[in-house]
Amino acid sequence: MDKILEAVMMSSYPNNVKQGLVRRVIEAIKQPMDSEQCWSMLEFSTKLYLMGDTKFKREIGKEVLEVYGHYHPEEFEEFFNVRFLLSLLQEGYGPVGKRSLYVLDYIHLGLQFILESPSASDIFSLLRIEVLRKVCERPGPKQCAKISKLLSQHPQCVPTGKHQILFCQQLIRCIGQFQCISEGEDDIMEFLDHVNKVSGLLQKIWRAQTSSILPSLKELFTIISSTEEQEAPSNALASVVQYVPLELMDGVIRNLTNDDSITDVQMMTAISRMIDWVSWPLGKNIDKWIIALLKGLAAVKKFSILIEVTLLKIEKVFSKLLYPIVREGALSVLLYMLLSFQHSHEAFHLLLPHIPRLVASLNKEDSNSATSCLEQLAELIHSMFFRFSGFPDLYEPVMEAVKALPIPNEDRIKHLLGQNAWTSQKNELACFYPRLASKSDTGKIGLINLGNTCYMNSIIQALFMASDFRHSVLNLTESNSQPLMTKLQWLFAFLEHSQRPAVSPEGFLSASWPPWFSPGAQQDCSEYLKYLLDRLHEEEKTGKRIYRKLKESNLMPQAEEHHYLNKTLIEKMFGGKMMTKIRCLKCLNVSSREEAFTDLSLAFPPSNRHVRRQSHTAVLPVEEIGPQIIEPPTKPQSQVTESPRRQRKHPVSGEPPVQLLPIETVGFQEAEGQETPFILRSDRDHVSLEAVKDPVLAFGEQTCGSEDSRSVPDLINYFLSPEVLTSENKYHCEKCASLQDAEKVAELTEGPHYLVLTLLRFSFDLRTMKRKKILDNVSIPLVLKLAASCNGFVSVVYDLCSVVVHSGVSSESGHYYCYARECTSTSASSPPRDGAPKSTSDKQLDFEIQWYLFNDTRVSFSSFESVSNVTSFFPKDTAYVLFYRQRPCKQSWAMHEAVSDAVRLHGEPSPTKDLMEAISKDNILYLQEQEKEARNRAAYISTLPKSPLWWRDFDRDKDDEGSSGGCGPAAGGGGSGSFHGLVF
Repeated sequence: MDKILEAVMMSSYPNNVKQGLVRRVIEAIKQPMDSEQCWSMLEFSTKLYLMGDTKFKREIGKEVLEVYGHYHPEEFEEFFNVRFLLSLLQEGYGPVGKRSLYVLDYIHLGLQFILESPSASDIFSLLRIEVLRKVCERPGPKQCAKISKLLSQHPQCVPTGKHQILFCQQLIRCIGQFQCISEGEDDIMEFLDHVNKVSGLLQKIWRAQTSSILPSLKELFTIISSTEEQEAPSNALASVVQYVPLELMDGVIRNLTNDDSITDVQMMTAISRMIDWVSWPLGKNIDKWIIALLKGLAAVKKFSILIEVTLLKIEKVFSKLLYPIVREGALSVLLYMLLSFQHSHEAFHLLLPHIPRLVASLNKEDSNSATSCLEQLAELIHSMFFRFSGFPDLYEPVMEAVKALPIPNEDRIKHLLGQNAWTSQKNELACFYPRLASKSDTGKIGLINLGNTCYMNSIIQALFMASDFRHSVLNLTESNSQPLMTKLQWLFAFLEHSQRPAVSPEGFLSASWPPWFSPGAQQDCSEYLKYLLDRLHEEEKTGKRIYRKLKESNLMPQAEEHHYLNKTLIEKMFGGKMMTKIRCLKCLNVSSREEAFTDLSLAFPPSNRHVRRQSHTAVLPVEEIGPQIIEPPTKPQSQVTESPRRQRKHPVSGEPPVQLLPIETVGFQEAEGQETPFILRSDRDHVSLEAVKDPVLAFGEQTCGSEDSRSVPDLINYFLSPEVLTSENKYHCEKCASLQDAEKVAELTEGPHYLVLTLLRFSFDLRTMKRKKILDNVSIPLVLKLAASCNGFVSVVYDLCSVVVHSGVSSESGHYYCYARECTSTSASSPPRDGAPKSTSDKQLDFEIQWYLFNDTRVSFSSFESVSNVTSFFPKDTAYVLFYRQRPCKQSWAMHEAVSDAVRLHGEPSPTKDLMEAISKDNILYLQEQEKEARNRAAYISTLPKSPLWWRDFDRDKDDEGSSGGCGPAAGGGGSGSFHGLVF
């Protein structure tokens, strides 16, 4: 019969004809046959099954074997003996070099027919040994899947005792070497099926024998923590973890993180490879294990590992959000990694370039999965904006991308940040401030935040960028009578000459610390500035008093006398004078008092006092202020904007009524150097505006804010506007010798070199008993023109040079950062004629001067456009303290000339010898630190696993926008491109 079957199979008939002939043979062999015929047919059908070169031949061999198993069981049992199986398993079947790949399938087929036979136990014993030997040979995924299938259906063949633990460990090692070579979807699906069969066997073994779980996990950790392997273990190991019971998680993680035999490098290697498992599709609980290990490392304060692995892997995890099949797990890991990384903005900033593209892809996908991901992503992004404010230029594209998504409230954000932090002790992360490999491209140096000291850092940078003040400080000779000024000089010198990307202001902080400030708490930067300037001023005054005593005792050289008799540096740079006049409305008697100031605190007018501008103007109309003697321009008006009517002011001291001079913004000049195209002038009852069409009109409209916003001129006008003293606030008139209604008027009599304006945004809410913040947007002019009544009224022009921004809703919290630019006079050869400011030909256009953004350690290029729009994009980020520098005029030319001469003669001031030596030593120390860190980091990173390039996911998404890839509308159900970006 075997010869007939062989002849049929070797014939050239079509398969359908052969199938018909085989059917006849099969019907014949169901009949009783002698043992020799049975043996011959079993040998031939075995050969067909194991060595058949076509699927048809193997199927015929299988069918014949099954018939003999059913109809001739005794002969089949005799043929399917232990010795034969041992030969198949150890030597294989067929000629050398062409061994059959179907031995395990053959054994699996035959087992079903000998389960009740006397030889079954011997066969099971043999298989228990042989399957262990097989997995020790590291077969590929297909062979491992066959072993798993056989053992799943015949658990009697699973090794027992110690051999079972060894079998599980070796099977895990096999999985660690699995690789999917092909990128075709059918091949990938087959690979996944093989892996699931193997990991499914482990699950069955663990359920039956829980004692094998922990040794298996130990072997798994040994594999993923190894630093000796040339290639990283397969991500298919993720399939093993999903079957570990979650109730074991706490104990497993606690043992791992407290095991002193595991080095930091091994632990970092392991967690890095686990994070790569987010690429594994269809896995369950993988994200839970990754997050649990990250939390376990935080619990034992392994912050350096967490920082390194987060910065190394967070972009790859983020890229997996493109794929619906792994999105849920990747998002969970991403949320924890970012929300726990609260000591630095580094991790979040790595993702900024990729967020807009991902948001666009998720919007395009338009699935439930994508919608849920977008909502959680928006919550995460706003939490990061809240935690790491002060980067408006970086955040604007991201804010634009997520503007249509829901915004979480502050309580929700604080809850998210609070429950995910690595530690509640901020000082534990103090040494992990952002690593900066080199100085900023701007050439500027940042300041390290020493624990909520951004209020100081922003003020120091604003003072440093006030170039006239900086030069004066650096040019001062060292004096024991001015210890705080000496520390400021040292800090400025380091900001000027250090090679570090950021320096620590710790020494200056301790010296300039207001005694009522609470350590580690956020403070009011305006309050700090006032205290600092006052301290510096009083120190220098003390030095002058010492000088007088020395002079009286004839110990002071004559050459130093002139230096000590002048004003203090703070008075020269920031000192101005205001005249306050109070006029009794009964007798019209006027009392006057002149006061010095270093800053003006500008309150916000009530809403009914808000001045609105017409839509066609590029500057804001301003209120009438102060008397003046300048004749108004005679140029005819083209447009008139009425200011709101106010109570008429009576002339002071019975003088005839005078015209009023407005504050003016004059920042937008024509390229030819013509006068400002926007001319404000005053009449008795209104302020008029002439608007001239100009190519930069659009820029002016953009930078002056929305129609409903206030402006700095509005606030100054309100500050200087007359105040009626009446009712409970009546004035005691000395002439009338009684309380009388009166009018109080303030005038600027001497404009400071640097005008500091504080916008009073913080007020105390009696209802909530908390300080609240006024979030109104305030338009900030580049150039400000004020009226000063010193020796007759003159116009004093100021250029904006710094803006300190507060981000947050309370003075006790939030963050400060600073925009600044260097405003210097470009020509000092001659004073301006008739007190007029320099023309555009003499002075660079204001909006062309480079702006910088100082945010603690980070310094970046910026622009006036960013300054103007910051509140539009980030409503809680509002201008708080403004620095303006006075342009030279007749009255102030002497001082400007002195400062310019000093700069021209000395250039950038050189530090003293001792100071220069200290800077040089610190620069050498910094270079040594960098070299040491580079060596340590190279050794640390070289041991980490190499993973595929994460950005391929984004590039593929961009290139294949027309395909139904992982982020397209069809991808929700696992479309044709769903697996392409996954790593197996």
